[in-house]
Amino acid sequence: MAVELWQTQLAFAIGILGVYAGWRGTISRMTGFYDLAGAVRYLVYGLISGMLLAICVDRIILSSVILAYLNIFTASLFAILIGAAEAALVMFLLARPRVVALKASPPFGWTLGLGIGSMQASYLIYRLFDEQLQYSGYSGTNAVSVTLALIIAATSCIGHALPACWQGANVLESSRTRPFVISAVARGFLTMCLVLALFAPLMVLVAAPAIALAWGPAQSSWLPAGMTPAAKQAFRRTTRQSEKHKRASEQRIRGEAIDSEE
Repeated sequence: MAVELWQTQLAFAIGILGVYAGWRGTISRMTGFYDLAGAVRYLVYGLISGMLLAICVDRIILSSVILAYLNIFTASLFAILIGAAEAALVMFLLARPRVVALKASPPFGWTLGLGIGSMQASYLIYRLFDEQLQYSGYSGTNAVSVTLALIIAATSCIGHALPACWQGANVLESSRTRPFVISAVARGFLTMCLVLALFAPLMVLVAAPAIALAWGPAQSSWLPAGMTPAAKQAFRRTTRQSEKHKRASEQRIRGEAIDSEE
């Protein structure tokens, strides 16, 4: 049975949820420090280019794995090649003179990666919901596949946003070749993990340690890389105050007076 319309809509809705997961708590905290309208524009660029890259992943890698045309090693080489194409696109967009002049390459890279990851996740989830997905015991639309789809969406969006943000931070330091090569390999590794997760869900966890390790530097160093020292200090102070107010709100007992120092 082919994938029905509502299943297709659900697949893309879950993919878009990955954008929300990667936006909230990161770009949303940077209001007033960066051009968020430009960040949204780069998110759209990511959605468009991400669909084209997702088609390449589906036609070249996933279909070949299903039909056993490629072994894992050869499929990985093609994944790195697609990752190199993505890295080149990211570098081209983030290194444009106007973006560099604004020092907005890191946050624009983050939203660009979110868009790319969202569309790649949506396409894989669409395939996952197909009950005729060969060799997969998790296909169809059920509790297990929907849970797996949510994990794939979050992993794909954040996994593509991190290297794009890192490339953006390095663009500001005029370092391009090394980030291009490393991010291409990282994207190829992530792509293989997500494709193989359709058949062995635990494969999605293989990419988790790398994402966890990169998350801290992305928030503390890469995203604020384009800020002036004064802006960085203000951003960190605002972040600390927001966290303090959030904790105070959670711990406050209804009916008690609010301390003026909060």
